[in-house]
Amino acid sequence: MRLVPIITAVLVTLFLFGLVLQREQLLAFARNDPAAAEAVTETETDIAVTEEIAADTTVAIGVVVLQSKAETVDSAVVLRGQTRANRQVDVRAETSANVVSEPMRKGAHVAKDDVLCVLDASTREASLAEARARLNEATSRVPESQARLTEAEARLAEAKVGWNAAVKLIEGGYASETRLKSTEAQVRAAEASVASATSGLEATQSGIEAAAAAVALAKREIERLTIKAPFDGLLESDAAELGSLMQPGSLCATVIQLDPIKLVGFVPETEVHRVEVGALAGAELASGRRVQGQVVFVGRSADPLTRTFEVEILVDNSDLRIRDGQTAEILIRAEGAKAHFIPGSALTLNNEGTLGVRTVDLSDTVRFSPVTIVRDQPDGIWLAGLPDVADVIVVGQEFVTEGVRVTPTYQEATQ
Repeated sequence: MRLVPIITAVLVTLFLFGLVLQREQLLAFARNDPAAAEAVTETETDIAVTEEIAADTTVAIGVVVLQSKAETVDSAVVLRGQTRANRQVDVRAETSANVVSEPMRKGAHVAKDDVLCVLDASTREASLAEARARLNEATSRVPESQARLTEAEARLAEAKVGWNAAVKLIEGGYASETRLKSTEAQVRAAEASVASATSGLEATQSGIEAAAAAVALAKREIERLTIKAPFDGLLESDAAELGSLMQPGSLCATVIQLDPIKLVGFVPETEVHRVEVGALAGAELASGRRVQGQVVFVGRSADPLTRTFEVEILVDNSDLRIRDGQTAEILIRAEGAKAHFIPGSALTLNNEGTLGVRTVDLSDTVRFSPVTIVRDQPDGIWLAGLPDVADVIVVGQEFVTEGVRVTPTYQEATQ
C-alpha cells in the first residue's frame, strides 16, 4: 500500500477546508494578526447563539391584546331595495266617446274626484229620458192592475158564499145537485180571475223594475262620461288629448301617490324570522338622504327564484322629494344580540378561509375563533360568536398562528 498518495489527499483536503470554510482565520494567521482571528471567532459564536435562540420554541412573540366584554346591541337586518309609489293607477275609460275636455299635463297635482277627462254625451241624455218615460208608463199601470186584482178577489168571495149556501140547502133537501155544481163553477172562475189579476200585477211590477234598471243604466252611462281621479296624487302621464276617441279600456291618465311612499326590499329566508310588522326601519337612498319608517308588510310566500320574502316599509314623503324607483339600503331593527366591539383590522382568516379573530387564552396561547358581523361602523365592527369575555389580538395577529405562545400587552376598550 502506497502512503504518499493518501498523505497527499489528506493535505489537499485540509488546505481546501481552510481556504473555503476557515478563510478569515487562515488569512489572519498568514498576516500574523491575532485580533482579526479573535473577531472571526466571536462572530461565529454569535451566529451559533442566534441559531440556538431561534431554535428555542419557548421564546414568545409580543402582541397587543384588547380585553373585550360582550354588550347587548340592537341588531339590524340589512336589505337592498328601492322606493315604490304607495298607489299607482291607470285610470281608463269605461265607455266609447270623444274627449271634449282640455288635457291635464303630467306632473300636475290632483285631488280625489278631480276631473281628468270629459267625454261627449251624444244621445245618452235622450236615452235616459226614454228610460224614464218607460218607467213612468209602467208605474201608471199599477193602480189598474191592483183594481183588477181587488175586483177578482171580491168575485171569488161572492162565489164562495153562494157555494156554501148551496151546500147547506142540499143538506136540508131544499136544493138540487145542479145548483151545487153551478156554484162550484162560479168559484173556479173567480179563482182563475184572481190568478190572472195577480199575474197582471206581477207583470206590471216586472215592467217597473226593468224600466228602473234602464234608467239606472242610462244614468251610469252618463256618469262614465266624466273620468275622475281615484285619490290624491300626481299625474305621471298627460291626460287624453282633446278630440281623441276613447274606447272601453283606453287610458285617460296615470295617477301615482307618493305620500307616504313605500320602501320595498327582499329578505333572505334565513333572516325573515327576525323581521316583524311594526318594526322600526331606516334607509339611505342613493342620493344620500336618510329616512325612517315602519314595516307594514312581510311576505308569507317566497319568490320561487330567489327564495326571498318581500318586505314593505312606509315612509313619510310630505315634501315629495323621494321619487318612485330610487335605490335604497334598508336597515330593519331586530331583536338585540350579544356582541363585541373591536377594530376592523383585528379580523383575519384561517387556513380554510373562515372569517374570525385570534384570541389569547389563560395560558397565553393563541386561539382562532370564527365570528359573524352584526354591525359595521366607521370606527369598528360588532362581532358575534365570541364568549362573553374575550382577549382579542388587535396588533400582531397576522404573525402568529393557533397554538403559538405569545407575550400579550393588554389595552382597555375605548368604545
